[in-house]
Amino acid sequence: MKNFSLKSIHLYHAMFFSAAVPLLALLTVSCSKTEPVSGEVTVYSYDSFVSEWGPGDKIAKAFNEETGLTVNFVNCGSGVQVLSRAVSEKKNPVADVILGIDNNTAPKALAADILDSYSSREADAIINPILRAQLGTQNKLIPFDYSHFAIIFDTRCGLPEPKSLSDLTDPIYTKQLILMDPRTSTPGLGFVAWVRAIYKDDAAFDLFWQGLKPNVLTMAPGWSAGYGLFTKNEAPMVISYTTSPAANYEYDKINYYKALVFDEGHAMQVEAAGILKNAPNKKGARKFIDFLISEKAQSLLPLTQWMYPVNENVVLPESYKKAAAIPVRTVSASPDVMPDAVDRAVSILSK
Repeated sequence: MKNFSLKSIHLYHAMFFSAAVPLLALLTVSCSKTEPVSGEVTVYSYDSFVSEWGPGDKIAKAFNEETGLTVNFVNCGSGVQVLSRAVSEKKNPVADVILGIDNNTAPKALAADILDSYSSREADAIINPILRAQLGTQNKLIPFDYSHFAIIFDTRCGLPEPKSLSDLTDPIYTKQLILMDPRTSTPGLGFVAWVRAIYKDDAAFDLFWQGLKPNVLTMAPGWSAGYGLFTKNEAPMVISYTTSPAANYEYDKINYYKALVFDEGHAMQVEAAGILKNAPNKKGARKFIDFLISEKAQSLLPLTQWMYPVNENVVLPESYKKAAAIPVRTVSASPDVMPDAVDRAVSILSK
């Protein structure tokens, strides 16, 4: 099997890993940075966003051309680690902006009271209210991309395609599924949210995970590790995004990876950026948010993030039309039930 090229492996967000990342042209630094440089906007982000093949470098250059300001992208590892870092620095923030909080981690970010409200005229004009609603109503998190979670299936494996989450528990799929840890990975957390949205009753939820456990090959720490195992033939199924096969098609002309669409619906991930309270460069932070959702910046996302841009004026590449699946229904779980859902799922899978 032809694996993802190195370029393809590093194209995604959900966002989520601990591998070292090349230095960006405009000063990507590690989370050990203690002082922002005068006149720059410091943005905490996750490693795939600021990787060699992610959008960070391109966005930094375009932002500099547009505003004359420089961006310091600070790689904090995963989206979960971005939030943890910002919370730990709440009283004396180093960053101006945090990027990579999603609809599943948003409640924790809002509860920590680390963000300032910002009403961007650009956001009000171009962003679908449904996406905004996924992140709360306080204007503290501005969405910049989105996609739905899906099981990616290698159609060459000889197994029947699962038609629902319930089908994933069939013994025919023993050790055939790769998941990500919901405690360290936003796709991992998103999968738990998806399951919880379908199985609202505690007993049914627990029963699903008990049935799924024998079929899980591993629970990887992040998307990069998990999807990498998938492309190395370790298992024919992995949790990812409906847009993931578009990347394989675009760069490797692979057409045998398929995002499975379940009639019961799919959970959505909406990624967002927010301005930190007491940010050292709040004016620059606002300019960055406005630019991030502009057509110029958003046009850089489809072939680097492999997520849908929130700016609907952006024309999608042909690979999205050929290989990105479209869910028939969107489902969601209440943020209130998610901490318990994660504990239940991890407890069952860890036994």
